[in-house]
Parts: sequence; structure tokens; C-alpha cells
Amino acid sequence: MKYKVLVNKEHKIKENYLSKIELITIKNIDNEDIQIEKETYNAYQKLEKFLKTKNIIIGISSAYRSKEYQQEIYDSFVKDYGKDYADKFVAPVGCSEHHTGLAIDINIKVNGAWPKDNYELMKQEKMFKTIHKYLSTYGFILRYPDEKEDITGYPYEPWHIRYTGEIVAKIIESNNYTLEEYLKNYSGVIVVNKTSGITSFDVVHEISKMLGIKRIGHTGTLDPLAEGVLVVTIGKATKIAELLTAAYKEYQAGVLLGLETDTLDITGSIINSKIVPDDLPIEETLNSFKKTYLQEVPIYSAVKVNGKKLYDYARENKQVELPSKEVTIKEITLLSTDRNTFIFKTTVSKGCYIRSLIRNIGKSLNTYATMTNLIRTKQGKFTLKDSASLKDVLSGKYKLLKVEEVLDYKVEKVDTLTEKKIKTGQKLPNTYNINDKVIFLNQNNELLGIYFREENYLRVWKNFV
Repeated sequence: MKYKVLVNKEHKIKENYLSKIELITIKNIDNEDIQIEKETYNAYQKLEKFLKTKNIIIGISSAYRSKEYQQEIYDSFVKDYGKDYADKFVAPVGCSEHHTGLAIDINIKVNGAWPKDNYELMKQEKMFKTIHKYLSTYGFILRYPDEKEDITGYPYEPWHIRYTGEIVAKIIESNNYTLEEYLKNYSGVIVVNKTSGITSFDVVHEISKMLGIKRIGHTGTLDPLAEGVLVVTIGKATKIAELLTAAYKEYQAGVLLGLETDTLDITGSIINSKIVPDDLPIEETLNSFKKTYLQEVPIYSAVKVNGKKLYDYARENKQVELPSKEVTIKEITLLSTDRNTFIFKTTVSKGCYIRSLIRNIGKSLNTYATMTNLIRTKQGKFTLKDSASLKDVLSGKYKLLKVEEVLDYKVEKVDTLTEKKIKTGQKLPNTYNINDKVIFLNQNNELLGIYFREENYLRVWKNFV
């Protein structure tokens, strides 16, 4: 997360930022002691070494700047050129990229010497273009690209590079983003194949940390014991989480008969046991659960009662009336049996707890039952085949699905005038022959909103701007 921090004229660096990074001291091209973030310098050295093979010699002129030093630079520019000029080219105190320790001003050696000012340095545009081609490979971005001043707040600076880490750098490069655009616009769905032993929150946290994006969530919790399809929403896609959560989910579950635990799964403490009779009508009993019924929520769950999560009551050993939810078991099929165990697959509605379903199956069999393992094999249109391991995701090996790819709605591109109307939430005439919902994109394929039909008009359902 620290390598994706946004610092510009509108976002000042946080007071506690320096406590999160490790600054080291190096020599700049003038043989002066300067500081730089450790990982940034390690990446820079690799970039520098590679560029030597291209006969390009680079060096660092500036890296980390204290607020005091930035103030000196700003005041000097104001004195020499006036405030308007200074505000255009120099960041005010607290708003400089150099406060992060992740930003580097590089110089290029020409004929054995370092150009003494930026005007001379600008003449090396051909070499800068070559350098820029390889930045993302080493985790860097060009922080102030050409023709992006209205977004970054600063004119083109070919020498100012910024460390973000390789994955984010490659995303920014491939989409022609600035850092501002990346943090604002990068959005979609990642399907993760969650492994047993970690929580759904762990998955979301690790992806958030990798991408540096805080707006991120999932569309249906998997217990630490459970594996399988976990749909993660990022950025603007978090607004459609409710649609994805509502989709039917398919599971494969293992069951141990004759045993009941406090958590309703094999990880819990045993609270009841019973000898299991032979020849139980397991398949017949499973078929009887193909219905809609009220299911009691397990106490080890995140459902809140009186503003407090149920698992907090359980941990405090406090009694609480467990709520019930209406759930639908759409399909349920016995896969195999072996003595006092069996495996089944099922397709269920939102809100269904497989642990609770297994407990209820045990009761119907006049015994106890606990869940031994659980795999979510499908959620809506997403299957295990569509998913990537968390390890692969954190290595950048994943497919980001756009909102318009995920939802089965008509997609329409709109002109500038209609885009303005959508941004302000205005209703639109139904000239698109929409019977349900429609996804609107602008001419740059940016997500604007989802509208629904209301009589002869279209009204905003989700606004993404």
C-alpha cells in the first residue's frame, strides 16, 4: 500500500508516513548525501545496471526531500521567478512527491558530464524515450507524462520517475494512466480460488495492499475452512456487489455423522456425539431439503444481533437468540458415502449457511452432523475454471473482468452531451429500446452508470462517476 500513496496538490502527505518506510543514505550525482526509500533504491540500481547495456548512463540528482528543504526550493523559485511560475513547476510543502522517498529525479550523462539544469536535460529526449520503455519492468512509472498536466497538476517532466512496484507500474503503463487515473479508474472483478486456512478478509486485504486500492470487497464470505470461488470487487465494481452476492452458489461439502461441534464444522469443539446407525436414508433425506425454508443462522457467523456480531457472543459465551433467514436449496445431490461420512453437492440461494444445512440434515437423520470440508465450485456465472490462486493474483497473474463483462445487460456508448446528463443523474429517453437495464460507457470506454427502464424513460440505478 505504501508504494501506491498519492501525493499531489490536492492530497498532502500524511504526518505519520515516514514511520512506514525505511530511508537509506546514498550519494547523488554531485556526491552529496541524500536519502531514498530502500526498496526504491534497490529497484533503481537494477534499472541503472540494465540501461548501461543500452549505453545510457543515469544518475540520481534528487530523491527524498524533507518539508524544510521543499520549502527552501519553493521560496527560491518564488524569489527568482514569481509565485505563479513557482506554483506551476514546484510543489508546495506537503504536496511534493519527493516527500515519499519513492520519487527520483534522474540525470543522463552526456559526453562524460551531467547536464547542469533541466533545460539542458530536456535535450536528451531520445534517451528519455528509451528509458521510459523499461520503467515498468523495474516497478517505476513516469509520474508527470506529457499532455496530462490537467490531471497531475504539473507539466511534462521526463526525468521524474516514481516507484510503485512492478504490478501496478505495468497496469499504469498498459492503460496509459497517471497514478491519479489508476487509483480512480482501475476497477473490475477478480475471481479468486481461495484456499483453506485463510479468511475471505485475508484475501481482500492482500489484494488491496498489492494494488494500493482501498475500495475493495468480496461478494460472499467463505469460512477459513472453506475453499473455492471468492468473487472480489475492486474500485467502481464494488457498487455491483449486491448483484453478485444475490447469485446462486454451488458447493461441494463433506459430512461426518454422529458428531456435533459448537462451530458446526470439524474445527470446533465437540458438544454432542451419537452412534450412527447403519443404512441411513441419506439420499432420500437430501432430496427432502430441495425446498425453501427458514434456516437458523449459526452462532459462529458475522450476522449482527443488537449491533453485535454473533461470533462475539459465542466467544464471550453469552446466550443470544439466533435469527432465522429464508433460504432456497435449488439442487442437492449425493455424490458418495463411506460408513459415517458422505459428500454432496448443492446449489443454494444467498444467505444459506452450508454448516447449518448439514446440521439440519443430521437432525432429519436422527443423529448429529458436522461439516468436514467445503468447496464453493460456482457463484453465478463464475466457476473454479475462471479463478486464480491468491499466489497467482499477487504475482499479477489474473484476469480483471470489467463490469460490462460481468453483468448480462446491454452496453451502450454515449456522446458527450449524454455523458454530462448521466454524471448529474438525469433521466434519459428510452431511445435504446431497453426493457431491463443498460450499462452506459463514454467514448473512452469509461464506466458511467447503469440505468433501468421506468415507463418510457430510463432512470439511474447505479452511478459510477
